[in-house]
Amino acid sequence: MPESIATANAYLEVVFPDRPTEMVPITELPFFIGRGHENGNHLSIDDMRVSRKSAVIATGASGLVVEDYGQREGVFVNGEPVKVQALVHGDSIRLGSDDGCQIIFRLPPETVAQEEAESKLRSILGSMGDNSAEELNGLKLLLEATSLMHSQLPLESVLAAMIDHAIVITSADRGMLLEPDAAGDLQVKIARGRDGEALVPEEMNPSRSVLGSAIELEAAVVNEDLNLAEMNLQSAQSVVMQLLRSSVVIPLYGTPRRQADHSIAFTRRDLLGAVYLDSKRTATFSALDRQILDALGAQAGSILENARLIERERERQRLEQELSIAREIQQGLLPQGLRDYPHLSIASLHHPCNEVGGDYYDVFPMPDGRLAFLIADVAGKGLGAALVTTMLAGALSGMTLGADPVKVFNHMNQFLCDRAAVARCVTMFLGLIDADGALEFVSAGHPSPLMMRGGTVSELYSTGSLPLGLLEGESYLSTRIQLAPGDTLLLYTDGITEAEDKDRQLFQDERLKQVFSQHQDASLQDLQDGIVRAIEKFTGGTSQSDDVTLLVVRYSDTRGG
Repeated sequence: MPESIATANAYLEVVFPDRPTEMVPITELPFFIGRGHENGNHLSIDDMRVSRKSAVIATGASGLVVEDYGQREGVFVNGEPVKVQALVHGDSIRLGSDDGCQIIFRLPPETVAQEEAESKLRSILGSMGDNSAEELNGLKLLLEATSLMHSQLPLESVLAAMIDHAIVITSADRGMLLEPDAAGDLQVKIARGRDGEALVPEEMNPSRSVLGSAIELEAAVVNEDLNLAEMNLQSAQSVVMQLLRSSVVIPLYGTPRRQADHSIAFTRRDLLGAVYLDSKRTATFSALDRQILDALGAQAGSILENARLIERERERQRLEQELSIAREIQQGLLPQGLRDYPHLSIASLHHPCNEVGGDYYDVFPMPDGRLAFLIADVAGKGLGAALVTTMLAGALSGMTLGADPVKVFNHMNQFLCDRAAVARCVTMFLGLIDADGALEFVSAGHPSPLMMRGGTVSELYSTGSLPLGLLEGESYLSTRIQLAPGDTLLLYTDGITEAEDKDRQLFQDERLKQVFSQHQDASLQDLQDGIVRAIEKFTGGTSQSDDVTLLVVRYSDTRGG
């Protein structure tokens, strides 16, 4: 394969076990794959099990090849370990661990279809003897159909032209392209007459019995004389009422794909639609006619599959853009550039597992001179949880005007309960601290912050409470304690303690306490970095399913500066 063609057309379908599939074009050669863009990789995979320099796709003697470039545990193609391997459309590349992402090498459907069509044409032409003018004309139409796939015409015009070609080859009275609707039922999308005129799709009544027989067989069905067909077709009302005598149905299928368990066998084929042609006259088809119809059906199927891929890619890009905007908005709601106060040092960390998440924190001064700090976790993940965090930000903004924190909690609980359709509850902790170290706090089902005093780590409270939005009429209470100089509070969401390793074991509270106690004299930034390193070491690169948020607050005696 020439390098220019490869780089223009080939792409990688990256299938992750825990997030949406990505389509990554091979934009230049050599094309490097590994962990981190900073390591010069064109495809960066954020997984600690993937080496920084993992694999490279380059030009080989007869096309593109993949080469092991230093991946721990090796590189596998279709389940077999390789050092260098030529790639063909549909090859599955795995980097080390068998439970990581799968990378499928793809050529655009039109490229694959062109190769298949040319191969079929070579096979047909190689078997030709003295053919009739009609058969030679059929071959000419097939060649024209192949060229249509690479034209700049609108999709509907290309498909209509292919139906016109099929009508000419079969001498049918009418031809139709059917596609499945949302319920999976085939509906007429394009209809054409024998003189090339457009027919109204809604007025068409293709024989569902004839269609059903082809779909059941998963193969083209040609009936030269329906009076000689099976009894169920002869007596079908749609056949009898329309006086049909001949029909051709070609089911259109997409490229076979692996099952969800990534087994070796390609067994699942998506039904993309069907080409349907019928006539009130009997017909006679030669073996060559049937081969041409098969090739034409393959072309139409490839066009539809390509259109679906383009539509999915556009939808993915649109969703990515919307999520990117949502992320910018959500990040804008979080405090920017936390500063220290005379009596408090503060540090924070926020890592959503998706583009947006349900964790939220804030720090703000109160009119009475106290400083408020809070952390919250909305049930669920993604855009729905992120929308609820924006509501939290709005509700809590009233506290800067001096609202009582207990009343704010009670109000938000009632607000969520009154809107059951939201179906989200929220755990939250809010603390207010003054210059003398007096701390008042309110909790709604949130894990207790950890407090380190003199090298000893303990929980701030042990009594439970209900999340906001869970029980109508629930009342929340505030608690007051006195902090000593040097006391450090660690607020966190359960994405920390529920981080999983490869055996699905949890990080848990005790590990967090142990790491916390090892950083008694560390700066808040070093404390946060130590916790992150401990989690990364524990998880070993395993992808996580929850947001991670930390907020660290250290009290200092104002008389000491």
